[in-house]
Amino acid sequence: MAKKVTQHILTKEIEQDLLPYINKPAQYLGGEFNSIKKEWDTVKARVAFCFPDTYEIGMSHLGLRVLYQVVNEKHDYLMERSFAPMTDMEELMRAKEVPLFSWESYTAIKDFDFVAFTLQYEMSYTNILNMLDLAGLPIEASARSEGPIVIAGGPGAYNPEPLVDFIDLFVLGEGEEAIIELLDLWMKVKAAGGNKLDYLKAATAIEGVYVPLFYKPVYAEAGKLVGMQNEPFAPPVIQKRLIRDVDNVSFPTDGIVPFTQVVHDRVMLEVMRGCNRGCRFCQAGIIYRPVREKSMEVLLEQADKAIAATGYDEIGMISLSTADYSCVGPLIDELMARYAKEGVSVSLPSLRADAFSVSLAEKVQRVRKSGLTFAPEAGSQRLRDIINKGVCEADIMQAVASAFAQGWNSIKLYFMMGLPGETLDDLEAIAYLTKDIIHKAKEVRPEGSKKPINITVSVAVFVPKPHTPFQWYGQEKAENIRKRQSYLRDLFRSIKQARLVCHDSPLSFLEAVFSRGDRKLNQVLKRAWQLGCKFDGWSEHFDLEKWNTAFRECGIVPEDYANRDFAKDDYLPWQHMSSGVSVKWLWHEWEKAKQALVTDDCRHGKCSGCGVCTAVGCDNIYLNSAEK
Repeated sequence: MAKKVTQHILTKEIEQDLLPYINKPAQYLGGEFNSIKKEWDTVKARVAFCFPDTYEIGMSHLGLRVLYQVVNEKHDYLMERSFAPMTDMEELMRAKEVPLFSWESYTAIKDFDFVAFTLQYEMSYTNILNMLDLAGLPIEASARSEGPIVIAGGPGAYNPEPLVDFIDLFVLGEGEEAIIELLDLWMKVKAAGGNKLDYLKAATAIEGVYVPLFYKPVYAEAGKLVGMQNEPFAPPVIQKRLIRDVDNVSFPTDGIVPFTQVVHDRVMLEVMRGCNRGCRFCQAGIIYRPVREKSMEVLLEQADKAIAATGYDEIGMISLSTADYSCVGPLIDELMARYAKEGVSVSLPSLRADAFSVSLAEKVQRVRKSGLTFAPEAGSQRLRDIINKGVCEADIMQAVASAFAQGWNSIKLYFMMGLPGETLDDLEAIAYLTKDIIHKAKEVRPEGSKKPINITVSVAVFVPKPHTPFQWYGQEKAENIRKRQSYLRDLFRSIKQARLVCHDSPLSFLEAVFSRGDRKLNQVLKRAWQLGCKFDGWSEHFDLEKWNTAFRECGIVPEDYANRDFAKDDYLPWQHMSSGVSVKWLWHEWEKAKQALVTDDCRHGKCSGCGVCTAVGCDNIYLNSAEK
């Protein structure tokens, strides 16, 4: 008989003392259709996947669903979920002394062998500290000699330094294979009588694993970061993990169906990974390279299984640029033929600003029609060339003309402000382009259309991200951003059929600080959390004054991180993390940006020489031979 494992089960406390007294109790219930609950004492390793945001957001995250499937399909392992409790739930949990728990079994998080966080957004970092504290665990890794191993992955791991005081190890890149290797290693070390330190040392041999304990930053006398010193057994540069065969990797077709509505409440069908378009501001376009497309046969099989297993009436085709999928047209046709009569719609969350994308949208929205979103990113052609957007005004006008001619009334346009090389003329170009779109819409709308034209123009503040050609560029100063937002609002006052939405600039500033930060920011993060910062990505919870207090008390000037331009020979805080794309190529792209020179998508032109295919041992995989 298997030895019974000590487990703190909180069922009575949660069901009687918490759930009857909070808003939205359904998001804490667990036990959803297709959720997996294993017997605790029949498995050998247990992982708590802790999403550092609410249930509604976390359950919309494909990565959570994928890893949940990957771990739970292994007989000896289990993964259960936990999410950041909203403030009403947290207050009650602390008052009743109920620790953070898993959704599947109401087991205390501190009883798991691993606690895993995903780093999707820098402004969720205070939630990680808060969840560790709610779990009854010391927030600092140095104070956790025993208890669960705290791991983290996701895009934020490409610059993990602002979090290293709190995380035992990071996984760089795609985690389906790495998570199983980490669990297998834990079993091996445990069987040999090893301790946590033994495990962490051994984990450095796994590709993609970064254990910050074995790396020390080197600072010059002036406090400037000049290098990273690693222990001899730890690799000097961490190479990202990559799934080379996306057709044969585990994928959750029988996904969990939430009791309550979540942000993306639908079947998620991942058609490909990676993007070669080369937008210079886009971190995802770098870190997820190379392109790897799934076959239509696999996708159709996954769609069939997912619809049958979940009962959803919508399939979302997921990728960085779904319209770039080689077989997107035939795939949509086949999905519509199979499911349209059943009232199952197909959605394309990411569209290019071209007529082809609109024709795809017209196909999929025959079942139910919603608004369209296009992302020109910049108003002028000069600035679009600087960022290598690869779209011209004629493309944009053709796309919107096609959309309005086919009966759409609502269109959203997405731009950025504070891009390298931006002038006031570029902001004026956003207003002029909007006016031209409204004029074109009136020209091409079907005769008799009565619904008003609705144009939403969303303008975000540009945040320079690591591992992009713009990583050397400091974010535009907050004062200048405020002036430009005011200038743009003045321009739009006379555009009656357009609504301008400017994103929160203080939030973008803080995002830039932590995306470009080093280890000195750990103390700021801790202090901000102590002052009450959490759910910083939510405008109603974000408190800039508390953050300013934390920076001041820690003697840190945040502008030194957000607004500083890096020189070519500067040591970057993330330099010991590799996306596979060469730094030499990124710098070359930065130089081309300054000259407004474009780089072709290697899908349609020659190889641009980014180096990723050689670095990771995987070429771009396109299904359509014409795309090779």
